[in-house]
Amino acid sequence: MQTIARTEVIERTMRPWGWYETLSEVPGYKVKRIGVLPGQQLSLQKHHQRAEHWVVTQGVAVVTLDARQFELQVGQYCDIAVGQVHRLANTSEGPLEIVEVQFGSYLGEDDIVRLQDDYGRQ
Repeated sequence: MQTIARTEVIERTMRPWGWYETLSEVPGYKVKRIGVLPGQQLSLQKHHQRAEHWVVTQGVAVVTLDARQFELQVGQYCDIAVGQVHRLANTSEGPLEIVEVQFGSYLGEDDIVRLQDDYGRQ
């Protein structure tokens, strides 16, 4: 069996808290790689139409799920149900990266309901 090297150009979308790259998107699911800068956090949010699965690939994630807050190390993961309030934060001085798998019938960025945002976004 021959191995073929494959290189893809993946567009990085910058945000005030860091960046994300969409690795794959097909009907029903989307896979993103997300980087959170040291000392930054995403908005406290929920989604009406999608669930998410986060796996930490670098650093330490501080995760808020409803009223709970906990840390995830490399290789650890959590699941976020449709409608569940959540947040991802990097309180360390080093990089944080996760892989996020979104599941649902609609996966658009406009399904984000921000409840609190450090950057003044709605």
